Amino acid sequence: MQGENLTTGSVLGNIVYFSIPYLFSYFLQILYGLVDLFVVGQYCGVSTITAVSIGSQIMHMLTVIIVGLAMGTTVLTAQSVGANDAKRTTKVVGNTITLFLAFSVVMSLVLLITVGDIVKVMSTPAEAVGETTMYLTICFAGVPFVVAYNIIASIFRGMGNTRSPLYFVMVACVVNIVLDYVLIGGMGMGATGAAVATVLSQTVSVIVALVVIKVRKNGMGVTRADLQPQKAVMGQMLKIGVPVALQDGFIQIAFLVITIIANLRGLNDAAAVGIVEKVIGVLFLIPSSMLSTVSAVSAQNLGAKKVDRAKKTLWEALGITVGFGLVFSIVIQFVAGDVVSLFTSESEVIRLGDQYLRGYVWDCVLAGIHFCFSGFFCACGWSILSFIHNVVAIVLARVPLAYLASIMYPETLYPMGMATNAGSLLSVIICVVAYAWLIRQKKLEKFA
Repeated sequence: MQGENLTTGSVLGNIVYFSIPYLFSYFLQILYGLVDLFVVGQYCGVSTITAVSIGSQIMHMLTVIIVGLAMGTTVLTAQSVGANDAKRTTKVVGNTITLFLAFSVVMSLVLLITVGDIVKVMSTPAEAVGETTMYLTICFAGVPFVVAYNIIASIFRGMGNTRSPLYFVMVACVVNIVLDYVLIGGMGMGATGAAVATVLSQTVSVIVALVVIKVRKNGMGVTRADLQPQKAVMGQMLKIGVPVALQDGFIQIAFLVITIIANLRGLNDAAAVGIVEKVIGVLFLIPSSMLSTVSAVSAQNLGAKKVDRAKKTLWEALGITVGFGLVFSIVIQFVAGDVVSLFTSESEVIRLGDQYLRGYVWDCVLAGIHFCFSGFFCACGWSILSFIHNVVAIVLARVPLAYLASIMYPETLYPMGMATNAGSLLSVIICVVAYAWLIRQKKLEKFA
């Protein structure tokens, strides 16, 4: 597992070097759901589109929570690498393997037991209940492979290596696309085929990753002793990862609540929101990659006692994400309907999706800002700040305003899309205030 030193050279260069492979990796992961939805849209009806969009959104939520929990691994690995502490690095990797192996098995069992309740909670339209249940059952059985891939990726990223995870997910994406056309297009398996393709592609990705690590013989030298749970290591790992996982979980729950609100409005609204959520996932590539980039690059620099470089990483990343966010938001105002039409030929779904996407897309700018701050807070070990600002924004703005918009404007989804921006704006305000307070109180001096 070869890593990269991100504590020297150009800060902007390190950000670009680290973020581009991660960006493509994240894009390919999102492409799983997009390809499923695209192929289903070509061969199946609205009910199947709705089933896959709801099911894949739930799986995306679970993946985001897993990645958030693994942030503790990424940050601790990065700090250890920055400090040139190989012994501590192997302890972090070993304890990560032990912790997440148990977590993945328990998580899969719980989800399989509660799949029926989850489908009900989502207020899934009656026409899509059967296929949604089957899709989720298959995907929940494959959760251990989803966890395994993301944990392997988190370790690599903590070491400054974002290229290897990119190669692994590229393999999975190719397998997923081929299986989608075979199972959905060729065999007519609908949502079931989409789920099988997703699970098998993740499985192949994990197998390839493990084979490559073994063949290269460049592992971390993890011993049996490193696999034994160590309270101090796991405590620090969970202290960082749990708030991020909870934060990301609440964000995804907020999106699910908005999906439920849309589902209650009817099948067309549900399909439109499901499609737009996939599109937004692609548009959020830059903000999401900046969050992980800032956390890993800043953590390495803080481990190397280079506080100024860590802070500069934050500000350079902010410039990148705001710039790209503005470009995305402006362009989408002119092509939103065309983008939605890639996934369906239903005119009413296209009309509603156009409205929702044009309102929602401005969140690329605002969310990008608080994503960067969240990455920096995680690098410093203050992930609780990220948790706080996201929960406050969800409870006070994002969900209640989306609900009010749905009630007050039953004929359009545009106000519901705009409601997301209010939540992110509140998060930005809290982040800026928190960062200013941390600097004023000289909280970063402990890393100097």
